[in-house]
Amino acid sequence: MAGSRSLDIHARRMREQGRGYYTIGSAGHESNAFVAAALRPTDPALLHYRSGAFFLARSMQAGRTLDEGLRAVLLGMLASTEDPASGGRHKVFGDASLAVIPQTSTIASHLPRALGVALSTSRAKRLGVPCRWPRDAVTVCSFGDASINHSTAAGALNAAGYVVAQGLPLPLLFVCEDNGIGISVASPEGWVASAAQRPGIEYFFVDGADPDAAQATARVAAGTARRSRRPVLLHLRTVRYLSHAGSDVESAYRSAADIATDRERDPLIALARRIGGAGLAQRYADIADRVAALADELADTPTLTSAAEVIEPLAPRGRSEPGRPAGADARAAAFAGRLPEHAGPMTLAQSINAALTDALAARPELLVFGEDVARKGGVYGVTRGLAQRFGAARVFDTLLDEQSILGYALGLGVSGLLPVPEIQYLAYLHNAEDQLRGEAASLRFFSAGTFTNPMVVRIAGLGYQKGFGGHFHNDNAVAVLRDIPGLVVAVPSRPEDAAPMMRACLSAAATTGQVSVFLEPIALYHERDLHERGDRGWLGPYSPTDEAPIGSARVHGDGADLTIVTFGNGVRMSLRVARRLAADGIGARVLDLRWIAPLPWNELRLAAARTGRVLVVDETRHSGGVGEGVLARLIESGYRGRMARVSSQDSYVPLGAAADLVLLEEGQVEAAARALVQR
Repeated sequence: MAGSRSLDIHARRMREQGRGYYTIGSAGHESNAFVAAALRPTDPALLHYRSGAFFLARSMQAGRTLDEGLRAVLLGMLASTEDPASGGRHKVFGDASLAVIPQTSTIASHLPRALGVALSTSRAKRLGVPCRWPRDAVTVCSFGDASINHSTAAGALNAAGYVVAQGLPLPLLFVCEDNGIGISVASPEGWVASAAQRPGIEYFFVDGADPDAAQATARVAAGTARRSRRPVLLHLRTVRYLSHAGSDVESAYRSAADIATDRERDPLIALARRIGGAGLAQRYADIADRVAALADELADTPTLTSAAEVIEPLAPRGRSEPGRPAGADARAAAFAGRLPEHAGPMTLAQSINAALTDALAARPELLVFGEDVARKGGVYGVTRGLAQRFGAARVFDTLLDEQSILGYALGLGVSGLLPVPEIQYLAYLHNAEDQLRGEAASLRFFSAGTFTNPMVVRIAGLGYQKGFGGHFHNDNAVAVLRDIPGLVVAVPSRPEDAAPMMRACLSAAATTGQVSVFLEPIALYHERDLHERGDRGWLGPYSPTDEAPIGSARVHGDGADLTIVTFGNGVRMSLRVARRLAADGIGARVLDLRWIAPLPWNELRLAAARTGRVLVVDETRHSGGVGEGVLARLIESGYRGRMARVSSQDSYVPLGAAADLVLLEEGQVEAAARALVQR
């Protein structure tokens, strides 16, 4: 506790000297060390940014000296490449060898992940597959009192109760470190206690200024979670010293009387009184001197010096290994003797279903879950039959909360399983998108690759769905995905591509921890025809082994007059247009991007050069659409050929026939193609 306090004070001095970069401290919260002492060093921990004393106590539990723990925190403050948490990318509490998962959250975005981590131990045991944590582990997740008001926290606490109501084990210790104020906004008296008490979650309260009670209550809370395998919330009353951060002047919004009252509740002084005896003041001074000396020793620690160093954890592509298919007997059992490669041409939905079946048969650690995916088999039947074949432990329905669905995946993935969550519609992702941006894709970055959360997120999306439309079922907003560093975004359009692309995403997840989004065009799920009714031109064969490398395109045709670059629903429109152009002597080749992050640059460059004319057919919005990135890449590369783009309007998708007024239409594609060839 004294080490944590000394670190906070010295952080201010380092910042004044231009040597340190982080001054949000743990001063006043040091009683969380009692929580660490009540747990085991192998219990996974997702820590609040004021849980410094917890981290030091965990380090000492693992047999390390106080100096070693202090040094680890100082390396983070100095943005050192030797920082065990992030390698100099952020100041967080994290260390893989201490089971402390680095968090970047300040608004409870790590709580949904904590649920998934807590679920992982019993689920792995049930499946007979390895798990990163001991079978009897308790997951601990700490957060501040202001964060309990955030929708992410409310959703996670609700989801924890929901899991209990289902009769499932969830050994999870929530710790709300309540200092009574969020930056400058005070929490109403009694509010945290009322907000923290939820159905299915056992509640304990203790004041951190009472060391005996804090120690005893932390032990009871942790023991209850471990013994009952059910969630517990420990409401730990704390105080906040040194204001919110170094730049914050607390006296501008708090009265002198309030600040003085908090000084009387110092957990460090309370513990000193409880211990008693001579020499404590000198012991504290010695620890403070040791912090200063360590900081001086680390003054020349190396820091990141190039963009390549900074982004290295984000780019593991190219190192994944193809997955092995299940054995012949396992496949025969999974498909009830009717192997899909012998079943004839398939629709897109059938191909995805077969790919998931093969993956479940080959990978015992793989889980498929989401709203309506199990009993119903998905809104569009894409997961039909999977739950019956593989059981409720591997294919299961979730509550209606996208944050929790992705949180389950985050926690299960970091624990050693391979989650394939489904978000029912693209429009439903947006209220939970930070679970991808701020948690999933960033974990490898902020842990310097020591932690990953592999997953493949299936999302039904894009436009052109007939008979069941409107914005929430025809969403074409993909810009929110394309700018997430390190995220792979796949868009299968043809049935023969869907399984190889899914297989590539799963292989990358399993071998490099890759996070991928598999964006499935709803309107193409059950499409069978390409040019005329009954031609079966949109069906395709199934391969049980092929993989489509991430960032690789497929080219249809070899026309020399025009290259049409597209994806998703645009592929079908463009192939139809290309046939009509050919009838008039215009040769067009259609390049299906397949991957919109990363873009298949090599194939795009070659296809553009072969015709000297590029038409980008982009079904997403004009502003922020995929086409912007394609054209920008061509221009930056020095491409001097002719270029044009057609896209949908900057609009939400309305209901019924009005959707055709704002979505890109086939006639626009043909007109633009002819105009470009004539230029």
